[in-house]
Amino acid sequence: MIVRREFIALLGGAAAAWPMAARAQQFGMPRVGVLVSLSAPHPFTEAFRSGMRDLGYIEGRNVAIEWRYADAQFSRAVELAVELVRLQVDVIAAYHTPAVKAAMNATSTIPIVMSPAGAPLEMGLVESLAHPGRNVTGLSNMEAELGGKRLGLLREAIPRLARIAALAAKTDPFTAPFLKDLQSGATGVGVHLHPVLVGGPGEFEDAFAAMSTAGDQAVIVQPNFLPQTAAIVTLAAKHRLAILSSYRDTTRAGGLISYSADHAAHFQRAAIFVDKILKGARPADLPVEQPTKFELVINLRTAQALGLEISPTLLARADEVIE
Repeated sequence: MIVRREFIALLGGAAAAWPMAARAQQFGMPRVGVLVSLSAPHPFTEAFRSGMRDLGYIEGRNVAIEWRYADAQFSRAVELAVELVRLQVDVIAAYHTPAVKAAMNATSTIPIVMSPAGAPLEMGLVESLAHPGRNVTGLSNMEAELGGKRLGLLREAIPRLARIAALAAKTDPFTAPFLKDLQSGATGVGVHLHPVLVGGPGEFEDAFAAMSTAGDQAVIVQPNFLPQTAAIVTLAAKHRLAILSSYRDTTRAGGLISYSADHAAHFQRAAIFVDKILKGARPADLPVEQPTKFELVINLRTAQALGLEISPTLLARADEVIE
């Protein structure tokens, strides 16, 4: 009996042209690997499931999904990506830049869907947005392009803003473009950016103490710290720091402002790319999508606790105001 990988190797170049659907029929239902950079439970999971259901895929009935969570550890993401390749999945949906990088390290042939990822061009994930060029396509979340906009919003909320900290991960491949964009934005709005790099949640206490000692007035949080929202909100309140984040859930929990794409809708769109690939499309031919709608959420309760008065003009632009 010829195993699947040997069979594909025998076909050589013809295998790439053979539609995924035909392969799925040959070997049983298609198998999708999902690699999430962060911990479970995560909002991506249900949103992606919903997107797959909308396209007619029922897990366990006509599609097998292998779920893997890297717990914000890049080394773990690399291990899990190798595991998914070993399982011979038909496509990998990778959530966040570290997961995409890990998957790319593990395979140059299995299609990879950014679900989404940040700074895909700067990180070398694709050759261009219009023509990805290799085995990677999908969604850009524009997390490394919104720094100036976000800091401008924070400057409106805190008119005397002079210093802002950036809580970022030491080992995340996305940290460099994330901080580069923030530094450019900080220069543009005339504030000092104070990068504070941590190896994990165990360093949060010292990190926030350092922000307070430095005289920082606010902190922008790298998206990979979403699972630690409760701890971050508690420490920010203790040190009277306004939180600017990428997630409305963080603002609802006690952050001051969030500005980002509609994450759930973005996550669901990853399923569309997976579906196209399973039906035979090549990643290199599928243009990368960027979000076109962004949501501004402001927490007035937090503003009041920090002694801030948010202008009616800024409130009028908000998609959601928490009172």
